[in-house]
Amino acid sequence: MATLLPPPKRQKVYHGVPKPVLEPPKPTSNILVQFVSEDDGSALAPAVNLPADVSREGLEVLLNKLTKSDEPVPFSFHVDCPENVDAPPGPTRIVISKSIQSDILNHPTYANSFTEEDVFVVRCSPQSVFRVRPATRCSASLSGHASPILCASFSPTGALLATGSGDATARLWDLNTETPSHTLVGHKGWVLCVEWEAMERLLASGGHDGQVRLWDPKAGKPVGDALKGHTKWITSLSWEPIHLNPKSPRLASSSKDGTVRVWSTLTRKVEYTLGGHTASVNVVKWGGGGTSGFGLKNGVLYTASSDRTVRVWDADGGRQLHILKDHAHWVTTLTLNTDFVLRTGPFDHTGKRPSNDEEAQQLALKRYTDVLATTPELLITGSDDHTLFLWSLFPSSVPSSDMAPSQGKLKPISRLTGHQRQISHVAFSPDGRWAASSSWDSSIRLWEGRTGKYVATLRGHVGAVYRLAWSADGRMLVSASKDATVKIWDLKTYKLKVDLPGHTDEVYCVDFVADKVVSGGRDKHVKM
Repeated sequence: MATLLPPPKRQKVYHGVPKPVLEPPKPTSNILVQFVSEDDGSALAPAVNLPADVSREGLEVLLNKLTKSDEPVPFSFHVDCPENVDAPPGPTRIVISKSIQSDILNHPTYANSFTEEDVFVVRCSPQSVFRVRPATRCSASLSGHASPILCASFSPTGALLATGSGDATARLWDLNTETPSHTLVGHKGWVLCVEWEAMERLLASGGHDGQVRLWDPKAGKPVGDALKGHTKWITSLSWEPIHLNPKSPRLASSSKDGTVRVWSTLTRKVEYTLGGHTASVNVVKWGGGGTSGFGLKNGVLYTASSDRTVRVWDADGGRQLHILKDHAHWVTTLTLNTDFVLRTGPFDHTGKRPSNDEEAQQLALKRYTDVLATTPELLITGSDDHTLFLWSLFPSSVPSSDMAPSQGKLKPISRLTGHQRQISHVAFSPDGRWAASSSWDSSIRLWEGRTGKYVATLRGHVGAVYRLAWSADGRMLVSASKDATVKIWDLKTYKLKVDLPGHTDEVYCVDFVADKVVSGGRDKHVKM
């Protein structure tokens, strides 16, 4: 049988209406574009002349061709805003998300300040090569805790999850099967913080009873008895980085009693106690102290306290190096630009395990120095005075002979203002390029991680935002709030990407690993 052709398509009939004229495509002009690196402002390629409506993907392909890179590297592009005096204070950059034509030449406020004769200086920052899928649905809701979940933390490889709760237990969950694996019983009060050792060999938990306990995550058994010594509850824990001590890293714990104790995991005794703070120490972080060493073989301890100061200590014997006294109220949160690398130690997104301690140390050291190749170790402190400060205490260019603690008052690089209420949490992105801060004013603000310039505000929560977590590729941010939702934000557009409802009460903690988001809160359920 012969194939029947479909009948020809009927022409549209305009009954007494003249046929509309097809509007000609708008002529696009050619512009000069100069690609420069965001890190140091050096030109990546000679200036090129191209049509203004080349898409963002086209710019990326072009840049990879011009720089002759072996593998295509994803880039993000932005143009710095012109500084005009009468402009309202706002973001300092325009991100190119579609094309130069639509994002810059047709920009609602800055369109007049760019003409087609200018050379457009487009700043490029390489993105991580792997991508993290956004979580879209709740795959598991795990009950088990008998009272609110106060803290949650993924293990460095992302295979296990630890949660601590007000029922005085910590629980381990297996993430591959999304089932509970062990319950860690022993604390006499609420479990306020859980922290993984970066090689995943031990888990530490700190409780309201002032005790620190160590656990073996594989067996779910306690390792020895509690580490006693603090007179009030534990506010935070931090392990020694793997690249400084791969065999048996030490553990630092800070407490409401105003001290920080450093414990040896082998002898289970206090190596030394850091006194000096006159009120509760809220956060302790164990940093690497920069790459040039400064004679600091064991890194540095950063402590933030309710006595309005941040103190920096040499982790070798507990000698005090600096006191930072710029905040006007309690300092409640602190982050390092190397946090993610220190926490995951030798494990990166490829997922291979080091065979022995030496190899682990080399891998961890390599990842640490990669982050610090273009920047010193920076820290951001957030306080109840509604502001944050960005500090650089160990500039990478200083000769290491200069060991005398600097006299006079250390100045922060910049003061990050804009929040209207107390700061609840601040976190650097894994590559250290961005920092995000959350506040009781129910907004999240993004800042440039090296200069502290304000980038954008993420609005959408209707209650205080308690915690933030970055995805490993730095392209998404997840936030937990008092309004019982968890939200994932897309950092290309600075808009809400996914809203994860499901909790029935305040969400106190959130963590993000690979493509899993986990959250826990007052409704006693862990959701993934």
